[in-house]
Amino acid sequence: MVDRAAQRRVRAEEADALLYLLLSKACDALGVPTEGVALVAVGGYGREELSPYSDLDVMLLHTEGYPRIGELAAQIWYPLWDSRTKLDHSVRTVAEAQSAAADDVRVALGLLDARHVAGDSHLTLQLRSVLMADWRRTAKTRLPALAEACRDRANTVGELSHLAEPDLKEAYGGLRDAVVLRALVASWLIDVPHPVVERARLDLLNIRDELHSVAGRATDRVVADVAAEVAAGLGLPDRDALLRHIYSTGRTLAHVCDVSWRRIESLVARPPRSRRRNRAGGPLLLALDEGVGQHEGEVVLMPDARPERDVALGLRAAAVAADRDLVLSPAVCARLANSAALLPEPWPAEARRLLCALIGAGSGLLEVWEALDQAGYITRILPEWDLVRFRPPQSAVHRYTVDRHLLETCVEASKMVRDVRRPDLLLVAALIHDLGKAVEGDHSVTGAVIATALARRLGFPEPDVETITLLVRQHLVLAQVATRRDLDDPMTVELVAGIVGDTETLDLLEALTYADARAAGPAAASPWRLRLVGELARRVRGELSGGGAGLWTDAPPIPVPELHQVVGVGRLGVTVSEHRGDVRVNVAVPDQVGTLSTVAGVLAVERLAVRAAVVTSVEGLGISQWSVSGSAPDPVRLRDRLAVALRDDSDLVRRLAARDQSASRGKSAASRVDLLPEASETATVLQVRAHDRPGLLYDVTAAIAATGADVRSAHVSTLGAECVDVFYLTDRDGSPLEEEDARTTAKSVLDRLTF
Repeated sequence: MVDRAAQRRVRAEEADALLYLLLSKACDALGVPTEGVALVAVGGYGREELSPYSDLDVMLLHTEGYPRIGELAAQIWYPLWDSRTKLDHSVRTVAEAQSAAADDVRVALGLLDARHVAGDSHLTLQLRSVLMADWRRTAKTRLPALAEACRDRANTVGELSHLAEPDLKEAYGGLRDAVVLRALVASWLIDVPHPVVERARLDLLNIRDELHSVAGRATDRVVADVAAEVAAGLGLPDRDALLRHIYSTGRTLAHVCDVSWRRIESLVARPPRSRRRNRAGGPLLLALDEGVGQHEGEVVLMPDARPERDVALGLRAAAVAADRDLVLSPAVCARLANSAALLPEPWPAEARRLLCALIGAGSGLLEVWEALDQAGYITRILPEWDLVRFRPPQSAVHRYTVDRHLLETCVEASKMVRDVRRPDLLLVAALIHDLGKAVEGDHSVTGAVIATALARRLGFPEPDVETITLLVRQHLVLAQVATRRDLDDPMTVELVAGIVGDTETLDLLEALTYADARAAGPAAASPWRLRLVGELARRVRGELSGGGAGLWTDAPPIPVPELHQVVGVGRLGVTVSEHRGDVRVNVAVPDQVGTLSTVAGVLAVERLAVRAAVVTSVEGLGISQWSVSGSAPDPVRLRDRLAVALRDDSDLVRRLAARDQSASRGKSAASRVDLLPEASETATVLQVRAHDRPGLLYDVTAAIAATGADVRSAHVSTLGAECVDVFYLTDRDGSPLEEEDARTTAKSVLDRLTF
C-alpha cells in the first residue's frame, strides 16, 4: 500500500532542502548574515502536507533594518519561478506578520502552522510565540468573524458530503475546515476528538494526492471525468464508492465543526461565571421534558434518566433539541447509541409521536439527526437508513445525497404541515419516500414495499399504512403527469383521481410533491413545474369533491354518561385514568364562556402536554376528556387548582406568561386560522393549525372567549409537533355566528397566536 503521508513529507523535505540552499547562496552572494533572517513555511507546506502540485507558501522573515532584504528576496524567488515552482510568498518582519494576522483571519490561520525551514531559527520561534499568544488572547473576539466566513464559504461552495462534484478543500467539511478545527483547538477554548479529525483529514489528503496525479495539475474538485480513475488509484471499485468515501469523510468533519462552533458560540455568549451558578454553587440544569434537560446550550439527559429503560428517551431528547434548535450533547448521542433500550415492534404511540415531532422540527432536524447518525443511534432505531446513507445522487436534478435529500424533504414538508389534515403521514412519507433507491428496480415500487413494512413497525394502524405506502409508491405521479400529459384531457384527471382516491390523500401527495421538488433543487422546483403540479391537483380535487362525509362532524366522541360521573361538589369534578399507556384527564365544570380556557391553562401550568382532547356541553356542564403525556397527575390537586382558577385566574395568567417567554413560537410556519363554512349547518366551524407549545390551547380558547363566542364542541389533536384544533362555535342563543362575528373571532385567535 502506498504511504501517501510519507510521500507528502518527502516533498516538503525536498522543498526545505532547496530553500535552505537558496538562502545560503543568496546570503553569501550579497554578503549578508543569516542571523536576523529566516525562511518560514506556512499553511499546508508548514504542516508538511504537499500534494504533487501544491503551491509553496513561504515567508521571508527578517528583523527590522536587515540589510538588502529586497535583493535577498529576489535571489530566492527568481530561481523558483524559473523552475516553474508555484509560489505564494511574502516578506515581513515579526511585527508586520503580527499585523497581517490581526487584519486577516485567513492569514492568521496560515501562520498558526508556521514552521522553520532555514536561517535564524530564533526569529521563527519568536514569530510562533507572538502569533500563538495573540491568537489565544483574541480568539474569543475573533472567532465569530471566522464562523461567519465559514458559513459564507459553505453557502457559496456547498457541503462536501452532498456535492455531485465535491471540492475537497473549500466545501464545508473539507480540508479548509480541518485547518479551522486546528485553530479552534489552538485557542484553548475547546477540544475536538483528535483521532476522528486526523483520520478524516488524512483521508482527504490522500484523495487529493491521487486527484493531482490523475489530473496532472493542482485541483481540489473531483469532477466526473476523473472520478473513476481516482477511485481505481485508491483501490476503490468505482466512482460511487469514491463519492461515498468522500461524503462519509466530509460528513464526519462537518459534524465535528458543527458541534465545535456551537460550543464556541455558547462560550462567547456565556455570561460571567458568577451569574451562571445556582445558589448551591453547581452548574445550571434546566428541565425541558421528561428525562431531558439543557446545560450550557446543549440538550442533556437528566441525572435520573435511564435510556436503557425508557424506550422513547432518545427520540424525546432529539425532538426537544431539534424543536429548540439546540445541540444534542455528543456524550448523550454516544450513550443512546450504546445503551438505549430497543424499541418494541410495533412502536408505542409516544415513540411514533416523538419521531414525527423530530422530523417535523424544520431546519433544527438536520444537525440533531446528523449527531445521532454519527453516533450510530439512527441505525439502531431505523436500520433502513443504512440503505441510503452517503448514496450519491443518480440524477443531475438532485443536489444532495439520497439521505440528505430525505432530510431536506422533511424540512420542506414541515412548512406545509398546516395544509394537510394528517401531517404525521406527510412527514413519515417525506422521510422514507426514496429508500427504494438502494434497491434494484423502480425506486417507487421497491420503496413502497419498504414503506409498508416500516410503517407497520412504527405502529401505524393499517389504513395509515396503506396511505403511507400509496404516498411513497406515487410520490412522482403528480410531477410526471403534470409535465407529460395534457391537462385538458379528461382522462388525465380521471387517471390521477383514480390513483389517490380522495381529497385528503391528494392533499398529502401534493404537499409531498412540492417538498420533494424543493429539496431536490432548482431544476425540479422550477416555477413552471410547480405551477403545472398545482393546476393538476386543482382539477383532480374538483373531480373528487362532493363525495363522502366531511372531515369534521358534530357528534361528540366523549362517552357522556361516563363523564357525568366526574361531577362533584359545586358542579366541579376531575378524574384521572390510564388506558393502554395513555393518561386521560376527565373534567366537568359549569358551562359558561371562558371555562374551557381555564381548564386548558391549568393543565399547561401543571406541565401536562395535551396530545388530544374532546370537549362538549351537556345539561349545563362543560365536559371534556384530555389525553396528556407524562405521569398521571393527582386529581385532587388538579381539582383544587381548577377551583381557584375559576374564582380568580390572575395567578394562572401570570404563570402561563412566565412559561411562554421560553416557548418557541412560529418555528416552521406561521399559524393558520380558517373558517370552514361547509363543515356544519348548525355551528360556525373554526380550524386552527399551529406549532405545539405550552399554553397554546389556552391562548386559542381565551381568544375565542374574549369575543363572546361559545364553544359547543371541540376536537383537539397534536400530530408530531403540530396541533390541528377544530372548534364548533355558537352565539349565546346556540345559533351559528353571524358572518362578521365569525371573521372577528378568527382574527382574534390569529392575533393571539402571532403577537
